[in-house]
Amino acid sequence: MPVGTHGAVKAMTPDQVRSTGSEVVLANTYHLTLRPGEGLVAKLGGLHDFMRWDGPILTDSGGFQVFSIPKKEISDRGVRFKNEVDGSSMELTPERSMEIQNTLGADIIMAFDECTPHPADEALARSGVRRTLSWLDRCLKAHRGSDTQALFGIVQGSVYPALRKSCAEAVVASDLPGYAIGGVSVGEGHELLCQITEHTAPLLPESKPRYLMGVGLPEDLLAAIGYGIDLFDCVIPTRYARSATLFTSRGRIRLTHRRYRRDAYPIDVSCDCLACAGGFSRAYLHHLFAANEILSAILASIHNVRFYQRLVANARAAIAAGDFAGFRRDFLESYGAAA
Repeated sequence: MPVGTHGAVKAMTPDQVRSTGSEVVLANTYHLTLRPGEGLVAKLGGLHDFMRWDGPILTDSGGFQVFSIPKKEISDRGVRFKNEVDGSSMELTPERSMEIQNTLGADIIMAFDECTPHPADEALARSGVRRTLSWLDRCLKAHRGSDTQALFGIVQGSVYPALRKSCAEAVVASDLPGYAIGGVSVGEGHELLCQITEHTAPLLPESKPRYLMGVGLPEDLLAAIGYGIDLFDCVIPTRYARSATLFTSRGRIRLTHRRYRRDAYPIDVSCDCLACAGGFSRAYLHHLFAANEILSAILASIHNVRFYQRLVANARAAIAAGDFAGFRRDFLESYGAAA
C-alpha cells in the first residue's frame, strides 16, 4: 500500500498510482488534522474526493507520528505534544483519533496505540501493551463508522514473545475486521523483524487480513509473506526513488552514479512500468537527477511502486501455485546478484 501521508503519494498523480497496480493507499490522521484539518476535508466531500482516489484508503491513527515527536507527555489519557505547524499545545487521545478518522472517511482505520520504541526494556514494553489494549477499548466505544469503516487493532509488545502473545490474544478477542503488527519498523533490523513476525502472525486469525505496519525492503516483505502477512505499507519505494535509488530484479541501483551516464537500457528490462515500458533510459534519468528535474522523481517513483506491486503479485501467484519457497529463493538469488 503506497503511503500518501499528507493525502498524496509523493511525486505521483492518482492515475499514476493506479497504473502501478496499487489498490489501497495510506493517509495519516496526525498530518491531515494539522493541515488542512479533517473538517475541511469532510466539507470538500471526504478524503476520497479530496485526494481524487476512488479505491480504498487506510488512515494511520497518528500514533507512530506522535510517538516520534521528541518532546511529548504520555499518560493513560493520551499524548500531549506541541503542534509542529503553529507551536500550540495539542492532545491526541483514542477518542480524538477515532473522531478524526471517522470524519476523514477512510475505509480502513487504525486503533490508537502506543508505539514502543526500540530498544525498550520489558517494563516499558509491558506498559505499552497495557495502554494499547486500554486505548483499543476506548477506540471501539468511540468508533462511529462501523458499517462503512473497518477498524483494525494493533499488536504491540516490542521483542518480548510473551507480551506479543498476550497482546495478540486480547486484540483478537475484540473480533475486529483486521489486525496489524506494530513496532517492527522502529530500528529492529531484519533479523528481529523476522523473529517478531514469525512469532506473532500465527496468533492472528487466518481468515482476516494481517497487516505488518511500516515494512519495508523487498527481503522483509518476502520473509513476512512466508509467515502469513497479507498487507504492507512503507515510504521506502517513493523515498528511495526521490534519492535516485531504484529497485530492479537484480538488486538496487543508484542512478546518480556516473556508470549510468551513457546507459541506454531501461531501469529494469523485465519491468512493465510506465517508465521502463515507455522507453526512458537510465542515461535519461541520470541526466534528470543531475539537472534536478522533477520528472526524475516522478519516473523513479512510478517504477519503484510498480516494482513492489509486481513483487507481491508474483508472490501471490507463487502461493497459488504451491511454490512460494521456490519463488522467494529464486528472487533473492537474482536480487542479490546486482553489483
